[in-house]
Amino acid sequence: MRDLGLHWNRWGPCRVVCVVLEMVFRGEEMTGQQVVFAEAVEKSRAEVEAVSPPMCAVMEEVGRVIVGRDDLIRRLLVGILADGHVLLEGVPGLAKTLAVRSLAGSLQAGFSRIQFTPDLLPADLTGTMIYDPSSGGFTPRKGPLFSNIILADEINRAPAKVQSALLEAMQERQITIGDVSHRLQEPFMVLATQNPIEQEGTYPLPEAQVDRFLLKVKLDYPERLEDHRGMEMHILERMTAEVLPEVRPVVDCDNILKARQVVRRIPIAQSVKDYIVDLVLATRVPGRVNPELVDLQPLIAYGASPRATLALAMAGKAMAFLSGRGSVYGEDVKEVALDVMRHRVLVTYEAEAREVTSEQIVQQVLDHVRVP
Repeated sequence: MRDLGLHWNRWGPCRVVCVVLEMVFRGEEMTGQQVVFAEAVEKSRAEVEAVSPPMCAVMEEVGRVIVGRDDLIRRLLVGILADGHVLLEGVPGLAKTLAVRSLAGSLQAGFSRIQFTPDLLPADLTGTMIYDPSSGGFTPRKGPLFSNIILADEINRAPAKVQSALLEAMQERQITIGDVSHRLQEPFMVLATQNPIEQEGTYPLPEAQVDRFLLKVKLDYPERLEDHRGMEMHILERMTAEVLPEVRPVVDCDNILKARQVVRRIPIAQSVKDYIVDLVLATRVPGRVNPELVDLQPLIAYGASPRATLALAMAGKAMAFLSGRGSVYGEDVKEVALDVMRHRVLVTYEAEAREVTSEQIVQQVLDHVRVP
């Protein structure tokens, strides 16, 4: 039986109707579950078409400043739509901070930038209690985390106690000042950057905190295009012009919250759900998912957690939303799988001795697990 819901957007309603008539002619019948799923896909597609234009406008606005990084812009939007946080890792000068600032500039939302340093204190992020002489009591003075979009620049330069304060805000969406917990306003998103080169004066993020990031996006140097006018030339021409490009706000918080609701309602076919589960299981017991992956077992200390399963599903839905579709394809999940799982797979000492990284392990999993 064909998965009609999965192909509704790829083929269009007319093609699906033809397939249904063909099944009827052959004496086959659609199950009730297939009919319900196909109807859900059609409804979801209509909702996506109605809500997605403002979010697509964000890509255009940020693209006016960031050259040749459409994949990065899409990952940032996936983080917003999936209600997750994003960690950007790359050497200096690759526009990590500029990308986040440009994204914040395209949103009519609060924005705070925090430059992490070794002498930073938790109160510098969350706020503290201030004595009020007029009332004779203490009142809370809220810190920069009380905003919508948070740029945590060079997050690995702050000590563990500061990282723990940020962890509460990321996971619980609340901040405790004194003995009172304050809820953070939605949408709330942390976009963090870190430099992988310098290790002196840095504090590596604990695994529990890294796991809280929906995506870990690695940036590399741009490459020149075949016409010899690659990204470097475009960057040179655009950023040294008389008038620098500016980003204007095109989306407000209500648009983001509505888009998130639509993303959550996007259905996932059973075959795609199986693919998501197989990807995660292949990082724990690779030989059971595919015998060709059995050699990975001694290289994996800990596989991806159930949080990775949820992250793959939500990121896949966000990718389908950005593509204007009403259902998730296996390609949507595969496209973001490396960013979702590269920081959730821990390697053994044997893997380190053989210079095998978690990224290489995840890539092998993606190469050997069949895409529906």
